[in-house]
Amino acid sequence: MQRKITNKKKKITSFLASGLISIALASSPLWAENVEVSQNFERQRPAASKKAPETRKPLPNSVKNRAPRIIKDHSTGFIPVPDRWRLIETIGVLESVWDPYNRNPIKGDRPIFGEDWFVNVAIISDTVVEPRTFPQPIGVQTTRDANDLDLFGGADSYVFNENLIISLSLIKGDTAFKPPDYEFRLTPIINFNHVEVEENRVLKADPRLGRHRSDRHIALAEAFFDYHIRNVSDRYDFDSVRIGIQPFSSDFRGFLFQDSQLGIRFFGDRDNNIFQYNLAWFRRLEKDTNSLLNHIERKIRDDDIFIANLYWQDFPVLGFQSQVTGIYNRNNEAGDFFFNDNEFIERPASFGSERGRNYDVVYLGYNGDGHFDRLNLTTSFYTALGSNRDSAFTDETADIQAFFFAAEPSIDFDWVRLRGSIIYASGDNDPFDNTERGFDAIFENPQIAGSDTNYWIRQTIPLIGGGGVVMSARNAMLPALRTSKEHGQSNFNNPGFRLIGIGADFDILPELRVSTNMNYMEFDTTTVLEVARNQQEISPEIGLDLSVAAIYRPFFSQNVVFRLSGAALLPGAGFTDLYGEQKENDDYYLSIQGNLVLTY
Repeated sequence: MQRKITNKKKKITSFLASGLISIALASSPLWAENVEVSQNFERQRPAASKKAPETRKPLPNSVKNRAPRIIKDHSTGFIPVPDRWRLIETIGVLESVWDPYNRNPIKGDRPIFGEDWFVNVAIISDTVVEPRTFPQPIGVQTTRDANDLDLFGGADSYVFNENLIISLSLIKGDTAFKPPDYEFRLTPIINFNHVEVEENRVLKADPRLGRHRSDRHIALAEAFFDYHIRNVSDRYDFDSVRIGIQPFSSDFRGFLFQDSQLGIRFFGDRDNNIFQYNLAWFRRLEKDTNSLLNHIERKIRDDDIFIANLYWQDFPVLGFQSQVTGIYNRNNEAGDFFFNDNEFIERPASFGSERGRNYDVVYLGYNGDGHFDRLNLTTSFYTALGSNRDSAFTDETADIQAFFFAAEPSIDFDWVRLRGSIIYASGDNDPFDNTERGFDAIFENPQIAGSDTNYWIRQTIPLIGGGGVVMSARNAMLPALRTSKEHGQSNFNNPGFRLIGIGADFDILPELRVSTNMNYMEFDTTTVLEVARNQQEISPEIGLDLSVAAIYRPFFSQNVVFRLSGAALLPGAGFTDLYGEQKENDDYYLSIQGNLVLTY
């Protein structure tokens, strides 16, 4: 029995030894250089062990594999391999600075110098052509018709605006899996704008300057340095800081503060990007009046904004993102006398006692965006608390207590999305008490109810003369009764706002979308309007806003986007009380907008 076991061990040892020898020979470069590997290789038959092995001729598609010649770094023991930038060049992939879709050295596709310094260049042409009508006030020195004794003149107006945006970024770090280590970004904008109206003194304070205005301006939309402080997890949760002129939005839809301003911002995320935070301080730059862009050559405003917010992914349900925010706005511009580029006074506003104001306001808010099963929902709630040390109607200190709510639910049916819009901003029902209840934003840019396709949001509706206080500013929806959102101060003595609307988006083609909106609007209260206009019994009804927009992307991308939109405001009783009938006896106000965006 012992002998049998010994024989079995010898056989196993012999088999393992022969296998190890075969493996060693197979891994030898000398042996591999002389071995032909064919798809029809056959093992030698046992009966022909003393003869030459029988083989078949290789088929025509047989492949001869030879072991590559390997050059090893004997000092380290590692085999050098080209990095991925040079590796892609060896297989014939070409690059072009004119092609933004394929390998492009100025689109961050490979390092420009060093191991991980990238350059990203973007060029955008944004062209707007906009014929429109809106109430244009006239007087003895403004009308071009000597026999015209109405309060409001011809309503026709025409706008052409061109922005050439050039974004230049220098980035250090492999940004495919983690935030950049450093980023320097500079984004100048070259603007040209031209406006025509029917009445004098609407565009310029001097009526001799006529009814046409052309202007140009070079602005800085971005000029910042971004530094990656640290990673706090192996999933690249991080802390970073950004210093300079930078864009920022306080919420998902730009209801409270959305602008590109000078400041410093700490930001980052935690728990595998479940939580994101921002801690920021901005001091507002003055704007160019006609282009509405930053004017860095002017004195910085005494208007500070301190922001802290926290985003929570998938809360309270999967697919919904919640945000809580706190913003403190400290404005100390009571002593300012500022005239805009068209020589109209902006601070202090020609409203109430026409005195400058200092105010401190804290905004506390909750914002949500996402979906509950099939129902999409965006919602926002803010309360404004603080004090105005020079109330417009009493010249005394007044408390600020106002709030704002907005929601946009929607649901998708194949190629159709149905939307609803609800907005409520509280108004001040007694401008002479010690509490201001009219909600106002810092710098709004609302994306709801049709956004800038909507007539009310898109157009400037004046209240007192051209260039004075306006009912609502351009690209804004709150009837704040301020001079402008670019130069003016927030005003919490205002009538408030209510909107309820429906809309639908139709994806007619993959490259063509049609969007429709119908919104009914009212003032929350008209007491402030009655006092400001010395006019009794103004109805709260603003009217019905109807709009439609077609968005066409011929190449299924954002590189070429053309939008054509039209909107009409059918005035309600309150709007007619304020502005009467149009001079041409039309029963609506109209806005048409053609917008072409070309992006490289």
